[in-house]
Amino acid sequence: MGGIVADMAEWLEGEGIGSGDVVSVICPNRPEMLSAHFAVPMRGAVLNSVNTRLDAGTVAYILTHSSSRLILCDPTCRAIAEEAGQAAEVPCVCLSEDGCDSATGLALLEAAPRVSVDLCAHIADEWQPIALNYTSGTTSAPKGVVLHHRGAYLNALGNVMSLGFDAGTAYLWTLPMFHCNGWCHTWAVTAAGGLHICLDRVDPDDIFDLMARAGVTHMSCAPVVLHMLLGSEARAKRDASEPVVVATGGAAPTSALIAEMDALGFDFIHLYGLTESFGPASLRIIDGIEQGLDTDSRADLLARQGVRHVTAGRMRVLDEGGTDVPADGLTPGEIVLVGNTVMAGYLGDQSATEDAFKSGVFHTGDIAVMHPSGEIEIRDRSKDVIISGGENISSLEVEGLLHEHPAVMLAAVVAKPDPKWGEIPCAFLELKPGQSATPEELQSFCRDRMAHFKVPRMFLFEGLPRTATGKIRKVELRARAKELS
Repeated sequence: MGGIVADMAEWLEGEGIGSGDVVSVICPNRPEMLSAHFAVPMRGAVLNSVNTRLDAGTVAYILTHSSSRLILCDPTCRAIAEEAGQAAEVPCVCLSEDGCDSATGLALLEAAPRVSVDLCAHIADEWQPIALNYTSGTTSAPKGVVLHHRGAYLNALGNVMSLGFDAGTAYLWTLPMFHCNGWCHTWAVTAAGGLHICLDRVDPDDIFDLMARAGVTHMSCAPVVLHMLLGSEARAKRDASEPVVVATGGAAPTSALIAEMDALGFDFIHLYGLTESFGPASLRIIDGIEQGLDTDSRADLLARQGVRHVTAGRMRVLDEGGTDVPADGLTPGEIVLVGNTVMAGYLGDQSATEDAFKSGVFHTGDIAVMHPSGEIEIRDRSKDVIISGGENISSLEVEGLLHEHPAVMLAAVVAKPDPKWGEIPCAFLELKPGQSATPEELQSFCRDRMAHFKVPRMFLFEGLPRTATGKIRKVELRARAKELS
């Protein structure tokens, strides 16, 4: 990769890119996207990885807000990149189709290897920005999260140690590199001397084929990708005797999912983190003793977000008064973070930065309990707690129960405005192929297993809107529920 990185850095220099400049890249998981994670910082510049699923207007906003100097794109993103670049008056350069034919765009993949590449020539301060990542902006304009070299370095090494990356690692890129710099795995796998296997789209046939041909040892994804694998006939290609470590986040794996993935030789690690924390801040791994537990018991343990990984900052759970909650696994509070693996702030938004860091710690907005073992377990996002008749209902608790129903593949529960109760739970569901269920059946299933006030009053069977990394876009579901009111 050294040749590609050096050639890209030299090309950036020719484009006038220097220290502090923002370089935007909108691209799937191509080798050039990986190389940009090294070539842009080599110039002392700041990498702005852009979500490939954004519309041109949002991309134009990001380019303008970040004062981007140029946008590099893949042919599949060219139309949006060029439209956004024109609106923001930012030059757009497209990569060649195959990375080698200069007649179709910028070609870097045939670069000659370089023995010596100075990665640090333009790094003057470990606290200088390395990346600028924009939040989804689902409820307001996207916020630019400023990440620094020190945090990226520490989080990458923490991932190496926590996930077991080494020179024998073959990491399959099913997680988009634009998502928080691939949770810092872009740098972590390289730091360990491992192999990056770039996959520019999530396709079960390709994934199973690469597992067989390339000896994949690790991958990361949202649970929805795992459901895609299980629903594919290509799973017949999978050799379960060759274990693959799967790091997942966004939603805890269910016992049914774990059982099916066990049969395919997948080992789970549950990660927790945010863009503002460089990706993973904590993890839950099933240890050797726990491997012998039944699937329900392992699912209960993997529902936890665990403990901070070795290089992450301190993680606490505080009540409304700012006091640590007791480690009883019952008392809820907000997760707060402090340390070197927390963002520098939101670009150009002092008010939002101060609000996020009130009382000197970063407030995640995630509601959790602290277990006696020191592990945290998220009970909900503060904005996802449903308050019905004065009672707090955890949407995660209701979703977890719905996932136990044999017909349910994915469930998302949000608040629906109600004139009597204020809010009531509303469930959106995707069923497994070939399975069926009625609202009455699901309501009865829930009433037999939880307090009646927590049971959804409405069940809707429709596709769940997702982010580029497979997380459910609850803001859209809340809007849909409001419309139904």
